[in-house]
Amino acid sequence: MTALRPERETDTSYGQQSYGGSGAFVEWYGPEAHGAPQEPYAAPYESSGAVPYESPGPAPYQPPGPTPYEPAAATYEPPAAVPYEPAVDPAYRPAVDDETVALRIPGPPPGTNDTEPTSAPRASSATGTTGTTPGGRAARRKAARRRHGRHGGAAETPPETPPETAPGRGKPSAPLSRVEARRQARARKPSPAVLASRIIGEVFITTGVVMLLFVTYQLWWTNVRAHEQAGSEAHQLQNDWASGRRSPGTFEPGQGFAILHIPKLDVVVPIAEGTSKAKVLDKGMVGHYGQGDLNTAMPDAKTGNFGLAGHRNTHGEPFRYINKLQPGDAIVVETQDTYFVYKMTSMLPVTSPGNTSVLDPIPKGSGFTRPGRYITLTTCTPEFTSKYRLIVWGKMVEERPRSKGKPDALVS
Repeated sequence: MTALRPERETDTSYGQQSYGGSGAFVEWYGPEAHGAPQEPYAAPYESSGAVPYESPGPAPYQPPGPTPYEPAAATYEPPAAVPYEPAVDPAYRPAVDDETVALRIPGPPPGTNDTEPTSAPRASSATGTTGTTPGGRAARRKAARRRHGRHGGAAETPPETPPETAPGRGKPSAPLSRVEARRQARARKPSPAVLASRIIGEVFITTGVVMLLFVTYQLWWTNVRAHEQAGSEAHQLQNDWASGRRSPGTFEPGQGFAILHIPKLDVVVPIAEGTSKAKVLDKGMVGHYGQGDLNTAMPDAKTGNFGLAGHRNTHGEPFRYINKLQPGDAIVVETQDTYFVYKMTSMLPVTSPGNTSVLDPIPKGSGFTRPGRYITLTTCTPEFTSKYRLIVWGKMVEERPRSKGKPDALVS
C-alpha cells in the first residue's frame, strides 16, 4: 500500500471522508471550492445541432476509490430543435454563407483524376438525381444553381465544339508539319495519267457536242432555211406570171421557171435551171438538167426527156418519199402558160451515179421503146447517203392551158 504523502498527513480528514453521502463529490470538487453557490451538477452540454469536440486521447485520470454516488433519476434532455425549411421547389436552394456551415468534406486535391471512384454517385442527366459534390452544402447549392438556373429552370449548356478531326478517321488531328503538308499537297495533285484521261475525255465530249450540233444543223436547220427560200421563190414566180414580167424561153442558171406538183406526196417546189448545189439544190428547189448538165428537153418539147434532180434528205428534201410513188400517180409541171400532167410508169431503185443513160430521150431501163414526152426524177439512195441513185420515170398524159384552170390531178 502506498504511504501517505507529507502534505496530506496534516489533514486528519484525508481519506476519512464519506463518498457515499449525497453531494459529497460535489462538495469536494464542485463550485463551492470557488466560492459559488452550491448547485446540483449540470446536465451534459448540448448545443443546437453542433457536435462537441471529442479528443481522441486517453481517458481522464480517475483516482482509486469507491464510485461516486449517482442518483437514479434520469437527467432531462430536451428534444433537439428541427430547423425550419420553407416549402419551395426542391431544386431551389438559397445562398448560405460558407462560414456558418459545420464540418465539411474537403474537395479533392488539385491534379486528382476524375475517373477515381467516389463515395457517392454524381448527378445523372438521364435520371435527374443529384450526387455528392465536394465542398459542402454551399458548394452543392451553387452547383445546383449552375445546373438548373437561378429559379429552378434548366440552364442552357453551350454546345461543345468538336475538335478538328483528320479526314476520314474521326479522331482529332494534330497540326501537320511542313514536310507532311507538302507530301499531302503532292498527293492531291493529279498524276500525268489522270491529266491525260481528263484531256481525252474533254476532247471526246467536245467532239460529241460538235457532232450533235452538226447533225441538228443538217437534219433540222437546213430544212427550215430551204423551205423558206423555196417558198419565197415559188411565190415570187407566181407573182411574175400574173404580172407578165417573165416570158417563156431560155433561163439563166439558178433562175426559176416552173413549179413541180406531186399531189400524193404533198410536194410543191420550184424548178430552177441547172443542178448546182449552192444555187439550186441547197435552196430547196428542184434542178433541171439543162445546158451543160446532160441537156435534157423542156416540158413543152414535142419529144424528149425532161430530167429533174433533187435532195432526198436535208435542204428541204423534196424527193425524200418518191420511192413511195406507184404507177399511175400524177406528177404535174406548172409553167407560165400551161399545166403538163405526167403519170408515173416505172422505177429503178438503185443505180450508179454515173449511169447517165437514164436521161436519154428514150431512157434505158424505163420500159419505153420509142420517142415520146417523158419525165425523169433522180435522187440519192439510200437515205442520208449519196452512194447510189434512185430513178422514177413518167409519161405525159395531158397538156392543159392555164386559161382552162387546174387539171383534175390538182383539183381532186
